[in-house]
Amino acid sequence: MGQTPDTDAVQVKGWAGELDALHARVAWRFGRPEPRRRALAYLQGLLSQVDRKNSWHLAEHAGELTPDGMQRLLNQAGWDADAVRDELRGYVVEHLGDPRAVLVVDETGFCKKGAKSVGVARQYTGTAGRIENCQVGVFLAYASRHGHALVDRELYLPRCWTDDPARCAEAGVPDQIAFHTKPQLAQAMLERAVTAGVPAGWVTADTIYGGDRRLRIWLEEQAIAYVLAVKRTEPLWTWTNRGPGQVPAERLLTEVPAEQWLRISAGQGPKGKRLYDWTRVPLIRYGWPSNVGFWLLGRRSIDDPKDLAFYACFAPASTPLVDLVRVAGVRWAIEETFQQAKGEVGLDHYQVRRWTAWYRHITLALLAHAFLAVVRTQATTVNGDGQRGQSW
Repeated sequence: MGQTPDTDAVQVKGWAGELDALHARVAWRFGRPEPRRRALAYLQGLLSQVDRKNSWHLAEHAGELTPDGMQRLLNQAGWDADAVRDELRGYVVEHLGDPRAVLVVDETGFCKKGAKSVGVARQYTGTAGRIENCQVGVFLAYASRHGHALVDRELYLPRCWTDDPARCAEAGVPDQIAFHTKPQLAQAMLERAVTAGVPAGWVTADTIYGGDRRLRIWLEEQAIAYVLAVKRTEPLWTWTNRGPGQVPAERLLTEVPAEQWLRISAGQGPKGKRLYDWTRVPLIRYGWPSNVGFWLLGRRSIDDPKDLAFYACFAPASTPLVDLVRVAGVRWAIEETFQQAKGEVGLDHYQVRRWTAWYRHITLALLAHAFLAVVRTQATTVNGDGQRGQSW
């Protein structure tokens, strides 16, 4: 249900009632009438077929002669982006909520020129697959059998920023903001989701987050099941010939007999089922009851047996292998979500430099994307097409 040139005006008009209802839900967070009205125009522009969804083009779409009003909405107007984020999260849970849902942590890069945009630095971004001059945002997605949407966001500030108070002040970074690793930002978002009572059964993320033992321990303390990717060198506790000891993840998989690898689909991809060979190896953790399980989950390419992926897992001991595979496969959903958010609602189209403006644009873009996710779900239900995407 992505937008095409002939769907812009017709579909947005058809969605007007639903969009008005969403706007009414968040309107009270804007306080004054002017930013309230402009927020609706901003959302309408993000959902339109405008090529570049920055302040200039969104203002033109709204029939305004200058971008001043849109820029004021992002920079000076009195409203709290975190409060709107809370409404966004509640909206997603209301429409897509499911106890078996998965919270997915991932990051994406926003390539930028110059050195003034808040958080910009020469750093690696998976978006480009190399080191680029960019900003990096860490995001939390909610993925269920009904659909998936981004529900939280944090801007990663490298040490070259947090060690330079004058630079931070120029970009409007609040004084209390200190350096936080990406896993620390992820934990902060997960804590907000837990506090808000977001229904979810699992957490998954890539190796940047799975390799952080403090994050894994925090999830265990909260009794939140996880399937977290780790590097092949990750040391994991297991039984060895000399008793309990730490063994690299890759070595554990090389010792698995051939008959213990099972071919299982990790969900639907653009070319059909994502089929891999999977296995799991029990791990040991002292102090935990027998009804709790720790495993190394291994994924092997059908075409290249040397192509392996590794996941540290924590869940009830009765959890079947197929459930771990399902959760591992859900992580691909956030890649699709980033593509949709950038391509459909201009997540990366902004031209802002300051802290507050970044969070405001990103939050409104996430709200617009969540709206599309809900509309897709409603259309699927009405058309009787059954479940979309991931097999649950």
